Order: sequence, then structure tokens, then C-alpha cells
Amino acid sequence: MRQFLLYIVIVLAGLLFISRLFYLQIYNPNSNNLFEDNAIRKVYDYPKRGFVFDRNGELLVSNQPSYDVMVIPREVKPLDTLEFCSLLKIDKERFKEKYKEAYNYSPRLPYVFIPQLSKADYAVLQEKMRKFEGFYIQKRSLRHYQTSIGANVLGSISEVRNRDMENDPYYKSGDLIGREGVEASYEEILRGVKGIKFIQKDRFNRNIGPYKDGIYDTIPVQGKDITITIDAELQAYGELLMRNKRGGIVALEPSSGEILAMIAAPSFDPNLLVGRERSKNFTKLFRDSIAKPLFNRSLQGVYEPGSPFKLMNALIALQEGVMTPNEIVTCNGGYHYGGRVMGCHCAYGTRNNMVGGIMHSCNAYFATAYRKILDKNGNASEGIDKWSSHAKSFGLGNFLGYDLQIGQKGRIPDRDYYKYVYPNTFYSTYTISNAIGQGEVATTPIQLANMIAAIANRGYFYTPHIIKKIEGQDIPEKYTTPKHTTIDKENFEPVIEGMLQVYKQGTASALQVPDIEICGKTGTVENFTTIDSTRTQLTDHSIFVAFAPKDNPKIALAVFVENGYWGSRFAGRVASLLIEKHLKGEITRTDLEDWLLRHTLEHEYEKPYSGEPFGINRNTTLEQVSPEEYKELKEELAKLNNQNING
Repeated sequence: MRQFLLYIVIVLAGLLFISRLFYLQIYNPNSNNLFEDNAIRKVYDYPKRGFVFDRNGELLVSNQPSYDVMVIPREVKPLDTLEFCSLLKIDKERFKEKYKEAYNYSPRLPYVFIPQLSKADYAVLQEKMRKFEGFYIQKRSLRHYQTSIGANVLGSISEVRNRDMENDPYYKSGDLIGREGVEASYEEILRGVKGIKFIQKDRFNRNIGPYKDGIYDTIPVQGKDITITIDAELQAYGELLMRNKRGGIVALEPSSGEILAMIAAPSFDPNLLVGRERSKNFTKLFRDSIAKPLFNRSLQGVYEPGSPFKLMNALIALQEGVMTPNEIVTCNGGYHYGGRVMGCHCAYGTRNNMVGGIMHSCNAYFATAYRKILDKNGNASEGIDKWSSHAKSFGLGNFLGYDLQIGQKGRIPDRDYYKYVYPNTFYSTYTISNAIGQGEVATTPIQLANMIAAIANRGYFYTPHIIKKIEGQDIPEKYTTPKHTTIDKENFEPVIEGMLQVYKQGTASALQVPDIEICGKTGTVENFTTIDSTRTQLTDHSIFVAFAPKDNPKIALAVFVENGYWGSRFAGRVASLLIEKHLKGEITRTDLEDWLLRHTLEHEYEKPYSGEPFGINRNTTLEQVSPEEYKELKEELAKLNNQNING
């Protein structure tokens, strides 16, 4: 038996090797082995991203060809670096830096050496690529924004980061991913699926053809097209009106929750973040710490809502039964409490019911309503929790759940919020500023627009959303399911009548639009900042909310204009024009339009840095744009009115 032992060992070892080879090459030839096999080159075929259309079918985002110079470090042979750098329009230091990055990433895997060559640069380079072994050109698609508007809505795409690749193994170094806006929110739908080819290499590392005749190769699947809810023409018009101003605007369709316009001012052309200049342009925008064009004020700007919040206090007072629509409150120059006075612009002795209180924006009326809400059962702690619960049912004080990835919760305080300041005794007068939408109350433009949509609907709203249609898919059910507030339907009517009278004979009477019943509310919000450790009051913010028409409303919106002073001065004009534009498609109040184009607030934004005194009043002559800029704005307006958004 011993004389056969050696033969038996040799035979068993041979069978073991044969079995292992059979398993690896025949039984289990899976894709993971292919990805790990150094003798097989992986070549990705990138799909085109899906197109983006506005609600009316206008093409907003398409694709354009782009070319990346790729490198596999261990395959690089000696080359004329000066010639190569000249063709790539980089210096030798940049060449060394990128090669080191690629080698540190992986000596054997492809790495993006220079991204996003233009057609012209590609045409020059492709003829000479054979001279530079280890480098090759990979074609992919870049975004082509067919418009100069909506940068905060559309977002952009950029190269993936390490964190992106760790979170999703789909991405490889050099891949592109959506950043911000719909590009980020609908990345998985827009990106499609990469195709891949496996190329067999010989022992000299030369390509010898498809691995196993290409049976494991896949073709790319193009991204799906989407239609968003934005009306591109309304968006463009709103951005034009907000030129030389800062703030946020959100316009919703109350019957669906669709976002008709979402304007953050100042804005920028989304094409600035495309191509090889993206990094430089992004850095410039990011470092603008004064204007903050990358800050989406429509979703991230947190402001005290001011007088528009009086509508909420009116609704809660009716629901809690502490006031009736016809109950009269006399305003004696303001609301007097505890030896102090909350001032009011109503004439001394003015008697207001609820409609009059809203129409004249009477502080005394709403301070009375607020105190009655909190003191209903003689327990202000219980009362403020009830008040807070009603307000939060409108989507205030929390994230709304919309389909864009950024935002702020805002703030609707309750007893827990105040217990650290007032741990023992708590009275309604302690938080009286909440009565007029100041104090600790804070909202974002989209939250306030949603509140107005809920009022327009008499008690319910749909979660605001930017998606209207996805190719071959239904939109999520949460966007088509109504959410109901805690306020009964009948309690909305006196509040809506008050908003109507704001336009007919109240604080916005000068902003009426022919043949449209607009319900609105002005707001002037005190604005403080800290300069050199001193709390300083700046020029007030201008706020306006509205919906129209009164019955069967088609648009609800909130407009915030920073440092615009009182509500009807800037925000009210913008709101009236956007409503008319949406409902009529043309503008009759050209006087409001011309006033907004002529006037700038840039001088107000410079005051914290220039040392000029703060504050403007009703007699101040506002600064106007230069004649040259006014002419340019008028030309843009004419183009917008005579052509579609892609014209």
C-alpha cells in the first residue's frame, strides 16, 4: 500500500485543482469574479440622463456630449508630458498631482484624469491619444440647461465623492451624481443604469477582444424623463421681478400642492455649474458670503412671519370659541398690558371686528385674540399647547415632507419650549409677540405658502411637491392624499373675507388687479442682526401672502423680500403681478411691474458693511437702478412676454 501512497496524493491533488478550475471557469463564472479579475478590463458605457420638462411641456434640461480623459496608472508608459499637458491645457504640476491621485486610488483601475473635455478639445486630442499609453477617452453626457432660470429648482450634477461611493456601490470614481434640486431628489430615476463591457487582455496587457464573446456585457439603460410642476414662464417672470433684491417666493396650486414657482433671490444661471469651469464657478458662488446665491431662501430662509400669522390666530380663536366674527375690539393706539403697549397703526378708537382686524392688520385685535386662546381655561400653559397644536396642523413648525432635499423646520413654540425660561409661572402676556407673528414664531416661505393654500382650500392641503409626472411611473401617493387641519371649514369664511377686504379697501388696496378677486395679507417684520457684539435693527422685511381667485383658487403664494420694509411696498407688488401672470398670462398692472424693475435694494444690503445708517420710511426715495440696467431689464421682459422660455 505504501508504494501507491505517492501516486494517490498526486492524483487527489490533481483532482482538487481540476475541480477548482471547473468551479471557477464553468460552474460559477459570476460577475463578481469578472470585476476582480486583473486579466479582464471593465469598460463602462454611461447612459444619457433623463430629460426634465416644465408643467407645460417646455424642455428645461437635456444632455450634451462630454469626454473624460481616463488613466490606468500601471499601464502608463514614458510620454512627452509637455505635449500632453499642452493638449489638455494644464501645467506639469497639475499633471503630477492628478497622476498621484490616480495612483493612490488604484494603480490598476481607471481614474478620471481630466473630466469634461469640450467637443473642440476632444477633436484635437483624439488624433494623438495613441501616443499616450495608459490614457484613453471615455464618452459621457453632461447636462445642458436649456434655460438660465431655476438654478435652485433644477440643481446640478458633479463628480461623486468618497461618501457617495460608500453609500451606494453603483457609483465608481469619476461618475456623476445629482446635487441639489430635482437632479438630486430624482437622481435614481434620472441617472439610468450603466452598461459594461468585459474585455479580455493577454499576458502583455493588450486587449484581445470581448470576454466569452460578450455574453456578460450589458447595454446602458437611459434615465427616465420627468415633468416637474414648475411653470417656467412664471418662474422666469418672478426671478426678473426679484432682480436686485433678496428673498424667497413659493407659489403653489392649492388643489394639488404642486409648486408653480420657487424663487430664491439672488439666483444664478445653472449653466455656470456645467463643464470644466464648474469648480471655479462653484467656488466663486460659495465664497459670496454676502449675497449667498447658493442659499435657497425659498426653502431654507427662516423668517418671523409677521402679520400674515394673524390669520392663524384668527382661525384658532374661532375654533376654540373664544371669539366670534362680529366681536368688536377697540384699538387705542395699540394693545395695553402690564404697563406696556404693543403699538398699532390703527387710528385711536378704531373699532374692529374680525374682518376689520384683518383688513387693517390691527395689533390690538390679535393680541386680544391670542390672550383669549391661551387663557381659555385659566391655564396659559395648557392654552399655548393647544394653540401650538392647531398651528402645527397646517404644516408649520416641522418639515413638510416635500420632495426636495433641503429645508428648515421653522418654529412653533409650545410649553416645553418656554419651560426653561419660565419654569414656574407662565402667563399669556409673556409671549404676546406671537400674536402678531413675531417673538418666537418662525417660518420658511414654503411653509407660509402651504398655510395659505390650506386657508384657500378651507381646511386641507396637499404636501407640496415638485414632481408632476415620471415616465412609466405614478407619483408617490403621499402627494395625492389630502391632509386636514384642526380647523372646521365654516371658520375659514370670515378670515377669507378679511383677506379679500385687504385688497378691496385695506392695506393692499393699491395693489388690486382688474377682474381678479385676490385674498391677501401684508406683513412688516422687524429685522435685527448683531454687529460688533451689538444687537442692531436693520430695515424691516417685506412679506405678503395671497391666493386667488377667492372661489376655486388656482394659486397661493408667499413672498419674502429682505429689507423691503412694509408688506405692500415690495412683496405685495410682486405677489399681485405673479397672480395676474399665472391667471391671465399677461400683465395689466404695468405700473407695478415698472416700479419693481426700476427700484433696487442693493444699497440696503450694503449698509452693514458700509457704515450707513439703517432704516427707511415711507417718505424715503428708494434708490433706482441705472438707466442702462433698467433698459436691459425691460429688454428681458419684452423677450419673456413675446417668446416662450426656450426662445
